[in-house]
Amino acid sequence: MKRQFRVLLFVAFIVAISILQIAFGEGSGIEPVPFTDVKKVEGFWAPRLETNRKVTVPYAFTKCEDTGRISNFAKAGGLMTGNFEGIYFNDSDLYKVIEGAAYSLQCHPDPELEMYVDSVIHKIAAAQWEDGYLYTFYSLPEKKPEKRWTNIKDMHELYCAGHFFEGAVAYYQATGKRTILDVAIRLADKIDSVFGPGKRYDVPGHEEIEIGLVRLYRVTGDEKYLKLAKFFLEQRGRPEHRKKIYGTYCQDHIPVTEQSKALGHSVRAGYLYSGMADVAALTADSDYVAAIDRIWEDVVTAKLYLTGGIGARHGGEAFGEKYELPNKTAYNETCAAIANAMWNHRLFLLHGDSKYIDVLERIIYNGFLAGISMQGNTFFYPNPLASNGGYQRSPWFGCACCPVNVVRFVPSIPGYIYARKDDTIYVNLFIAGQAEIKLDGGKVKLTQQTRYPWDGKVKIIVEPEHTMDFAVAVRIPGWAKAKPVPSDLYRYMNPDPKPYSITATTESPGAKQQKGYVIYRRRWKPGDEIELDFPMPIMRVLAHPEVKDDIGKVALERGPIVYCLEGLDNGGELEHLMLSDDAPLKADYRPHLLNGVGVIQGRAIALRRNQAASVHETQQDFLAIPYYAWAHRGPGKMAVWIARQRSAVRPLPAPTIASSSKVTASHTSGYDTTAAMNDQLEPKNSIDHEIPRFTWWDHRGSAEWVQYDFDNTTSVSNVEVYWFDDSGRGDCRVPDSWRLLYKHKEQWKPVNDPGTFGVEKDKFNKVTFDSVKADALRIEVKLQKNFSGGILEWKVK
Repeated sequence: MKRQFRVLLFVAFIVAISILQIAFGEGSGIEPVPFTDVKKVEGFWAPRLETNRKVTVPYAFTKCEDTGRISNFAKAGGLMTGNFEGIYFNDSDLYKVIEGAAYSLQCHPDPELEMYVDSVIHKIAAAQWEDGYLYTFYSLPEKKPEKRWTNIKDMHELYCAGHFFEGAVAYYQATGKRTILDVAIRLADKIDSVFGPGKRYDVPGHEEIEIGLVRLYRVTGDEKYLKLAKFFLEQRGRPEHRKKIYGTYCQDHIPVTEQSKALGHSVRAGYLYSGMADVAALTADSDYVAAIDRIWEDVVTAKLYLTGGIGARHGGEAFGEKYELPNKTAYNETCAAIANAMWNHRLFLLHGDSKYIDVLERIIYNGFLAGISMQGNTFFYPNPLASNGGYQRSPWFGCACCPVNVVRFVPSIPGYIYARKDDTIYVNLFIAGQAEIKLDGGKVKLTQQTRYPWDGKVKIIVEPEHTMDFAVAVRIPGWAKAKPVPSDLYRYMNPDPKPYSITATTESPGAKQQKGYVIYRRRWKPGDEIELDFPMPIMRVLAHPEVKDDIGKVALERGPIVYCLEGLDNGGELEHLMLSDDAPLKADYRPHLLNGVGVIQGRAIALRRNQAASVHETQQDFLAIPYYAWAHRGPGKMAVWIARQRSAVRPLPAPTIASSSKVTASHTSGYDTTAAMNDQLEPKNSIDHEIPRFTWWDHRGSAEWVQYDFDNTTSVSNVEVYWFDDSGRGDCRVPDSWRLLYKHKEQWKPVNDPGTFGVEKDKFNKVTFDSVKADALRIEVKLQKNFSGGILEWKVK
């Protein structure tokens, strides 16, 4: 009986995988080749996958333990006592880690990890209510049935459920164990009993359940889950049966089939568009396809960062207006990059066009990859394209959606390499390794040999199990055709593409080009080869003239990699550098730098002011590194876009008493820097987030100080202070009061006969006093009750 059961379970597993593959590409007939069929990954991605498996997965589980995410389930299930810990939607983080662990187990069986996940699943199952409901925030310290579904806009019950369905399906497919899948089915049935036609009409504030329900449908074949996913999509933006709709932040302003612009919270949007693509693929709904096609055009023509990131605004973690793509204040959440990759892959499966893979490739090598350190245990939440030095990856976040999303996305990347349709194999990404691809006529083993992304040479060895007729469609990257993105949002300064070459050892009547692919259709025999040679010149990139932050600036690319300058390699400062259009550039590979990276070297013009305020030029060597590798060597300045015109340069100012001083403080936030006070950057206003700031965060209502120590005794009689105050955005305010002291011969004294110690916003508060000889100056402040404070600039004369 046990053997028979195992056979039936294995058959069920194979059927489930088949359902998944067919459903993904229903609209065009294109199916993804599962990452489980990619037998080996080598080269660039191999250490990333191994680090995720050995470091990031266990690290994330440990953090889920430390922060109460796991014990919340044990408490809710009566396995221990205690109150709820953390943020109300923390359940979703654990579910994503389980999904990532499942992917790891599919490729690398690990009995110890599997046993651990089983113990976690036991706690999840214990926390489920008798009627199938599962959400620990409303379960602790006791069950609160009256609270259920009372605020699905904000409380994320359905968002958590969607991630649970994804994690449950992944773990069932990886291990064949039904416990977690049965819990998911009971929860889905409970949700279906509450929501739907003739029942409750409402939509979740944070999309995700749509993706999860489709995935549950694919593995169970139960159509009610697909219908419920479409129901949630159909009700969005429709007030007919609902008390209110939630607006653009939740993409709930008009029906999804009428939408044409990417608006609101960028992660929610990416999940919505992915869910629409899933449902469209399974139901052949052309209105859904037309809508997400329109929205995609809006993104790639005006709302996509060069790195593939989306979501320009910190406020609402949202898309901005057309061409609103600031660099220093860019949000570009790591989760949004993942959602954008998922969406573009689904669009490829619907349309079979390489332009979607061009965007996906840009994301995974740049906008996404910067979000996780090479060590695998620190993370970025936002991913700006310029920094004044306040950014460092963090070990974890209170809202940990990004780290746990990385856990599940990294091991899924091999699943984006290949796809198939009938008797055609698509080669989408150039990643060294092997895959075994099933066609109707038999299996085909593909081996890629390449140093991509550092080298454009790729050899594809084709080994069918016997001589077979089929087609291999090889993607020609947009960058190899001198087109960085599939729009005019970015363009190469010298767009003449270097000729690439593709050759195959087996003779044929000729290759066909279609939708960005070169397609070889012929009779293949074991050992046949396709050789690709994509030249990788260094390309200068210009942005659309409507992108204000990039006017007069240039970015550098080579192959799929976007580069940046870090202050550490370039003398500390960057905004005074100008790269002439004709400056020679050289590419090099440095195996001992940042785990091995390609770099770009050249000479820039450095502009500096002297004491007479005139500007003089010097030549300065510069080094650019891949954007994904920045902030691995300590805090410092960074920029993707470099001035190419004088109008975009900020010459280094001449030294002043303040800028030459050593700065210390009673306390400073880890995100801020004391160097902000004497960097000579003029604030636009007191809430200016485009320049560095100093704050005493998160000290509130306390007595604090900052201090300048001079190299030599100096006569001073005037200071000007520009206070940081982020009213309406944060909890920093101008101080309640302050005073100024000077030190001479080791004694601190207040300055004599000062004017008013001003605390006005949006201006320099000037204080003049009797001239004193000082070795140091100190500002002592009393912060407002319940508030912190800070300084944008402090001048001394």
